[in-house]
Amino acid sequence: MTHTDATVPRTSESARPTGRRLPLLDVLRGAAILGTLMTNVWIFTGPGAEWGALQSGSGEPSFGSAAGAVEGTFSVLANGKFLSLLTILFGVGLAIQYGSAARRGQPWPGRYRWRALFLFGEGTVHFVLVFAWDVLMGYAVTALLVAWLLTRSERAQRRVMWWAAGVHLTVIGLLTAGLALSDDDGGGTVSQDVVDLYAHGGYADQIAFRLENAIALRMEPVLTFFLLVFLFLLGVRLFRAGAFGADETGRRLRSRLLAWGIGLGLPLNVAAVLAGPDLFLLARYGTAPLLALGYIGLIGAVVDRIRRPGPLMTGLTSVGRTALSGYVLQNVLCVLISYGIGLGLAQRLDDTGPWWVVGLWVTVCAVLMTGSTLWLRRFSAGPLESVQKWALRH
Repeated sequence: MTHTDATVPRTSESARPTGRRLPLLDVLRGAAILGTLMTNVWIFTGPGAEWGALQSGSGEPSFGSAAGAVEGTFSVLANGKFLSLLTILFGVGLAIQYGSAARRGQPWPGRYRWRALFLFGEGTVHFVLVFAWDVLMGYAVTALLVAWLLTRSERAQRRVMWWAAGVHLTVIGLLTAGLALSDDDGGGTVSQDVVDLYAHGGYADQIAFRLENAIALRMEPVLTFFLLVFLFLLGVRLFRAGAFGADETGRRLRSRLLAWGIGLGLPLNVAAVLAGPDLFLLARYGTAPLLALGYIGLIGAVVDRIRRPGPLMTGLTSVGRTALSGYVLQNVLCVLISYGIGLGLAQRLDDTGPWWVVGLWVTVCAVLMTGSTLWLRRFSAGPLESVQKWALRH
């Protein structure tokens, strides 16, 4: 079935792409990219890095000390939330591309399949060479399914969306119950061999380790596949409803997202984090998406009130326009700063508490915002985005 056979859903005027970018989407993407680093920065700087985060369990912080309060605040605000936001926005991008293909009379999914496969290849390279907790591979697989679903009726899309949510919550609920009933406290010890690998080992050894443990390190996108499907389709629905437009419809929808997402999502996430490691999966993959919706409303409310963009707004917009490049670059920078193959600060500053980790996050964010702003003064797209466009044209 091509796009001409499918029912093209009605959208609000503010949601229809007309060749002009929706400014809020770029700001949201920028916030999502820098927000995912709020979680990942603890992985880069923790003992055993990528594998340590998996081997040691959830490691939910305690609020009983200043250091614990800092890490706990990051967990409440970021863990899983910006990943959910990024996933929703990927669904929005898919809806925009589907609408563009429909207006041009092009078949769908058509060439989009190649774009998704290329993204999978980029994610594979990123996983092997840079960071084991890559999201691009999972997005690529999910995009292939959702791209096909966009050729089906809205009713069919809604049915799949809510079935996916139900299956995901059932799986997370069962796993959470299993953790609660087990004798494992969720805080295993990271083996010294793995700690030494990231603190002193060579780059080739780290690549070999990722490849040897690829199945375990790739379990997150498998575990969250139905969540990804739900959030992709949720992004499609929000876009078609006009939730990202600058008109009254968009502001009204974002106001609802703000009220429900923050009003309900924030206390639920605080409760899940305070409950300890037994509810880690529920916090990261259950309540986090609700708070992510609140972030759409909150960021939207702030953007609506800004008349003249300052450095922060400009920086977020620039990172959003170069999202793929920014996502990879922030991970490369953290590898070079934290691991022994670079400056090795994760081990050198291990006894200084969380403050240097927060400083690392702030520094990398500043580099990305400044660098992307300067890059876009000369080029129309980020470096990896340009490579992707060139490759798909040939």
